[in-house]
Amino acid sequence: MAAAMGLERKAKVAEVALRCAVCALAALAAALVGTGSQTRTFFSLEKKARFTDMKALVLLVAAHGAAAVYSLLQLARCAAAAAFVSRNGGGNGGAAVVAWSVFLCDQAVAYALMAATAAALQSSVVGKRGQPELQWMPVCGLYDAFCRRVGEGLAAAVAAGLAAVLLAAVSAFNLFRLYGGGGGRKSSAGAVSGNGANTW
Repeated sequence: MAAAMGLERKAKVAEVALRCAVCALAALAAALVGTGSQTRTFFSLEKKARFTDMKALVLLVAAHGAAAVYSLLQLARCAAAAAFVSRNGGGNGGAAVVAWSVFLCDQAVAYALMAATAAALQSSVVGKRGQPELQWMPVCGLYDAFCRRVGEGLAAAVAAGLAAVLLAAVSAFNLFRLYGGGGGRKSSAGAVSGNGANTW
């Protein structure tokens, strides 16, 4: 019992740490990519490179911005749940519903971040190397400062995606521990009612 409580406590700490990491890294990625720009002059014609010129980067900024906001909301939920448990010390009959909701949302966020990051990486490789078969020239030779800024944002985006994947695994643990204990429906119900105070 003590070992189980210790494991749950470690899972809670890991969840909060990972949510903070996802929030910070996703916000950093969105800020770096979204604010990056560079203006060049070609034959007295000015051309400004922005993230909106590449749809994959628009998707990356939107996905990571939404993930940062979602992580903040989840951190607020964790704080509210911890305050409720410390004040009341009772069970929470809706623990399974909350755990399922958090699990599904965390899975969706992890998939969205990884998909957006993969799309942005693929497009950025084309921007960096070009596509000789289609006579597409590399643009990073022209907009080197912008490309460096996007590269930094992509590094933060990859880290945010990996943190989101780890967070999804922690959410899965928080969900499926409610159904552990090997006694069928009865033990599952008992776990939900008895361990509800420990569920964020």
